[in-house]
Amino acid sequence: MIIAVDFDGTIVEHKYPEIGNERPFATYTLRKLIEDRHRLILWTVRRGKELQEAVDWCMERGVEFYAVNRNFPEETVETHGGYSKINAELFIDDCNLGGIPDWGKIYQMINEGKSWKEIYAESNEEKPAKKKKGWFW
Repeated sequence: MIIAVDFDGTIVEHKYPEIGNERPFATYTLRKLIEDRHRLILWTVRRGKELQEAVDWCMERGVEFYAVNRNFPEETVETHGGYSKINAELFIDDCNLGGIPDWGKIYQMINEGKSWKEIYAESNEEKPAKKKKGWFW
């Protein structure tokens, strides 16, 4: 499966442009997904120095992405115009509707092919509270 993963607020807590603390089990789960032969794409608004810091931070923790802000590692600015729409089967992002579940539940959803609704129904837990941010909410 091709999985696009956001950085700030998803892998680490929001501290942009600095790098926040790792969200519990984020890099462990990402390494496990890579081990399970999923293709992970780092998909972030970071560019330049801040992007390189995020990539280096992940690599120091054993997470090497298949591609960064592109569909294939060999894509260049010339081949996709600087920004390309990521073609992924799953997007892991803290801005998803309903917020982001913990990384253990994320892995369970991917590994077992279940929706968040099914996972939370089985565990009798409340789904994560949606964070209010942005202009309209």
